[in-house]
Amino acid sequence: MVENVVHEERMSNLHYLLQLCAKTRSSVGGRACHAQIIRVGWEMDVLTSNMLINLYSKCSLVDSARKKFNEMPVKSLVSWNTMIGALTQNDEDQEEALTLLIQMQREGTPFNEFTISSVLCKCAFKCAILECMQLHAFSIKAAIDSNCFVGTALLHVYAKCSSIKYASQIFDSMPERNAVTWSSMMAGYVQNGFHEETLLLFHNAQLMGLEQDPFMISSAVSACAGLATLVEGKQLHAISHKSGSGSNIYVSSSLIDMYAKCGCIREAYLVFQGVMEVRSIVLWNAMISGFARHAYAPEAMVLFEKMQQRGFFPDEVTYVSVLNACSHMGLYEEGQKYFDLMVRQHKLSPSVLHYSCMVDILGRAGLVHKAYELIERMPFYATSSMWGSLLASCRVYGNIELAEIAAKHLFEMEPNNAGNHILLANVYAANKKWDEVARARKLLRENDLKKERGTSWIEIRNKIHSFTVGERNHPQMDEIYAKLDDLVVELKKLNYKVDTDNDLHDVEESR
Repeated sequence: MVENVVHEERMSNLHYLLQLCAKTRSSVGGRACHAQIIRVGWEMDVLTSNMLINLYSKCSLVDSARKKFNEMPVKSLVSWNTMIGALTQNDEDQEEALTLLIQMQREGTPFNEFTISSVLCKCAFKCAILECMQLHAFSIKAAIDSNCFVGTALLHVYAKCSSIKYASQIFDSMPERNAVTWSSMMAGYVQNGFHEETLLLFHNAQLMGLEQDPFMISSAVSACAGLATLVEGKQLHAISHKSGSGSNIYVSSSLIDMYAKCGCIREAYLVFQGVMEVRSIVLWNAMISGFARHAYAPEAMVLFEKMQQRGFFPDEVTYVSVLNACSHMGLYEEGQKYFDLMVRQHKLSPSVLHYSCMVDILGRAGLVHKAYELIERMPFYATSSMWGSLLASCRVYGNIELAEIAAKHLFEMEPNNAGNHILLANVYAANKKWDEVARARKLLRENDLKKERGTSWIEIRNKIHSFTVGERNHPQMDEIYAKLDDLVVELKKLNYKVDTDNDLHDVEESR
């Protein structure tokens, strides 16, 4: 009797230590516990084995977890779920998790909603749409597709794979939804550019009396940023304070981004100042990006230095923002300094975005040959935005040779983009090559290409007014043109002269 009590107490203590090691990610302590378990002969106990698998999973020792799993003579549903969870959290490929699910089914082991949702989450991470559809069919066959966990995982993976229609259908058909379900659907809408649908869903959640969690508010604020709707953004800012989510890093970073995109950089900085003590590089990146968007290069660079003084190391996102700031201001030397700093000091590998920024910086500085050389030697295929940036720079600095090279690539990559043909024609016009201008325009007509009309809009008293070239539909158009005539008169009084070079081929000079 006494031996049984001692045995149970010893096992209880070891179980407690295993859970503690898993919680603290202590692999050394966990292995010591494992050694004690083998010593007393409990290594085949199902509960103890499950704890060991969980421990090794939390410590990212997937091979050790898999070895322990394979050694088990008897496996429970928890054993399978824990092992599949370990693979989905740590394995770089979803193949092994799927293989284990198939093995589980073949052995006749009953599965539940957690089994399917774990593998679905891995499919979302890898954007594996085909595997997701197969698991969706499998869940329907097993009659668990209406489960809240499975449904949420399905809509998440469809949204991540840009199949927002299927995600929306699953959301609408779910008999039960939790806060994670609503957050996932709103995040899916935002990620796919459905900003109005995001706000509508948020309002529906409000009408139903659902408590707005930080993720829902963050998605709604991001939607306001995408639509540049300042009034709704401010309302959501108030809601975040009322709900106690104002200091949440996701909400705060979304608010900073929203205010910056709505042209309120001062308000963005006030939000940042209120949460800058929170230990998160996401907030610093959001503010540096906001300064860069408004061409506040000095402020972006000062914040870059302050961030490091506070103990943060800049990441790839930070460098994209600070390089963008240099690009907007044409700061070639500073841009080159940051690019070199990223590689040499912080050991970061430049992505295509960093190279794109550098091409733009070099082009704006008139160093079009250096920009072309950078494109030629970078370890990526040049994007259309890179060639477009080079072509626009060639127009400004009159480099016909490189303009033709850039245009040739753009014609191959974007055969239906009339703007590229017009921009090349502008380069010829700037250099008085009228035969080439005529040839470029003829090619444009022969291919029946038309440049999409640009649209501008302004928000006044919560109403959006949009305008296109030559439009006469606005109810106040007569007053608008009358005001423009007055402005022209005022400009003439100041002896302002309009630069009409290449007016025949009006097109955006940058991308």
